[in-house]
Amino acid sequence: MADHYQNNIYNQGDYPLQEDDAASDVTEGHDEEDQMYEGEYQGIPHPDDTKAAQRAACSAASDLEELSEQYEYIMEECGHGKFQWMLFIVLGLALMADGVECFVVAFVLPSAEKDLCLSNAEKGMLGLIVFLSMMVGAFLWGGLADKVGRRQCLILALSINCIFAFMSSLAQGYSFFLFFRLLSGIGIGGTAPIVYSYFSEFLQMNKRGEHLSWLCMFWMIGGIYASFTAWGIIPRYGWGFSMGTEFQFHAWRVFVLVAALPAIASLVGLTFMPESPRFLLENGKHDDAWMILKQVHDTNWRAKGQPEKVFTVVHIKTPKTTEDGFFEVQSATRTPVQRWAVRSLTLCKLVCRNTDWSTISSSESGLDLFCIIVASHVFYSFYGLSVWFPDMIKHLQHEEYVSKVIHKKRVENMIFDFPLENQIHEEVEYIRDKFINIEMKSVKFKDSLFEDCHFENIRSSETVFENCTIHSTVFYNTDLWEAKFIDCEMENTTFEHNKHGCHLDTAKENDVLIYLVSFLGSLAVLPGNIISALYMEKIGRVKIIGGSMLISAGCTFFLFLSFSQSAIIALQCLFCGVSAAAWNGIEVVTVELYPASKRATASGVLNALCKLAAVLSSSIFASCVGITKAIPILLSFTALVCGGLVALNLPDTQQKILQ
Repeated sequence: MADHYQNNIYNQGDYPLQEDDAASDVTEGHDEEDQMYEGEYQGIPHPDDTKAAQRAACSAASDLEELSEQYEYIMEECGHGKFQWMLFIVLGLALMADGVECFVVAFVLPSAEKDLCLSNAEKGMLGLIVFLSMMVGAFLWGGLADKVGRRQCLILALSINCIFAFMSSLAQGYSFFLFFRLLSGIGIGGTAPIVYSYFSEFLQMNKRGEHLSWLCMFWMIGGIYASFTAWGIIPRYGWGFSMGTEFQFHAWRVFVLVAALPAIASLVGLTFMPESPRFLLENGKHDDAWMILKQVHDTNWRAKGQPEKVFTVVHIKTPKTTEDGFFEVQSATRTPVQRWAVRSLTLCKLVCRNTDWSTISSSESGLDLFCIIVASHVFYSFYGLSVWFPDMIKHLQHEEYVSKVIHKKRVENMIFDFPLENQIHEEVEYIRDKFINIEMKSVKFKDSLFEDCHFENIRSSETVFENCTIHSTVFYNTDLWEAKFIDCEMENTTFEHNKHGCHLDTAKENDVLIYLVSFLGSLAVLPGNIISALYMEKIGRVKIIGGSMLISAGCTFFLFLSFSQSAIIALQCLFCGVSAAAWNGIEVVTVELYPASKRATASGVLNALCKLAAVLSSSIFASCVGITKAIPILLSFTALVCGGLVALNLPDTQQKILQ
């Protein structure tokens, strides 16, 4: 077979750009003097075109199969070298930006909630919107990448992410911040499905599994980058500037800008990268694809010290495209806006058709369902426990931090000029007392009396007055506003020069724990990435996925025996490291299972469903913190065991030519 295809694609004549030989097969039979069909400008195919499409359908499958064989031989001639490594870095930065996006809101919330005065419901919505927007982005950009192009869609997606990330750093209100993070997430959500499809089409068969797994490592690097930069920037909350009372720019906003740097770097690098030649061939652009393949060949062999090596491919069989072409609108009959509208409508129809289940399904029955089950179970457990681990550690810390209770006392003529922290004052009478120049943290006044008291220059966090009676008391230059007085009775009480803005709270909002746990969790993914990259080709995709999921299930089961912070952190690191190998295997199988015309779409749909699973698990697991740890552990254990068993039914695509 090798001799047959070599005879087809090598040594068949002169340079392909000569006038007679350069014509793509897709243009064969075209008569320039054909009269324009009257429905053409409306996007309606000519009846003769429909008949031609039906006749061509019989040979389309064989054309695509032959193209796949040819393309594999061409990539072997191009070799693996400098070009692939440059593309590896550029696409890795895009995937790194995807990893950063998952951490940005979690890191900025403790500080942003004070700038934006967020309620618990609003904070929950911000955390939820990240995954929902990325879910929409994966579905949208995956479909577009198969119709418009991998490179072009990735550039658009990263541009949207960068623009709206910048705007979110300037947003002074919750609504605008939420809206800009939503659009930023939609942009970055398209990177993963496009990146894997894009890179796989520059790799030969024996390199795909290993190098796609190395590429997955950049997601972990994104998590480390986000944790490290957040740790170095956000705790310096006092840094910043303001323009009056309407515009505040604090350190957390600087972190939002810094978090967008990987996306910006990838965007710059993509301007020097070409489109996927496989995509161009699928769309009948023979000459453009040939030039790119020659560029890949020459770049690699020059870097290896063999500039004299000639690219011998002179012809690539291109499948005839009859169904998915855009219908051009004649400029003489329609305005530019109308032409744009028709083209956009046609594109939407093609994308919707491409994402239809019957169209996206692979040729082997049931494999789509198996892929979805395995991937969603991994994401369900990974993201659910990623939320549960730090919350559980905080809960254990809170249990160890027992509040001091002051009960039924009478305090008269006392000056409180020392900090009050982690205290409950219950049924205490304060008569003619002064609270001056102090900080209150986690202080609760319950069923207490304040009479002729004076509060001045108070900074507080998590401090409330519940069912208190407050008479003839003055609050001067404090941040104790109405929300902190719950069911209180006030009489002859005044508030003077009250501080405005939630950012004046003095909470230790930048607890090192949130950065440390995220940093260790991301760093722990490194061993899983290395193992999967080194053994993806030796062990096989199916064994990597199934074995990793079953080992991860064992890690979750041992959580029943962990009652300390250090034990939970250790199990988190082990779980993240093992889960990464399964994650990498799923990405490789998804790319290899689907044909080029559906590859990015299938990957986008799969990523979107996985993000939905992440949303569900994050909500369920977070609600169990402080109540029971049995539900999160059992749900994760069951999901991973079931997913691992289902993974054994996936095909091993190790020796499969990229269709």
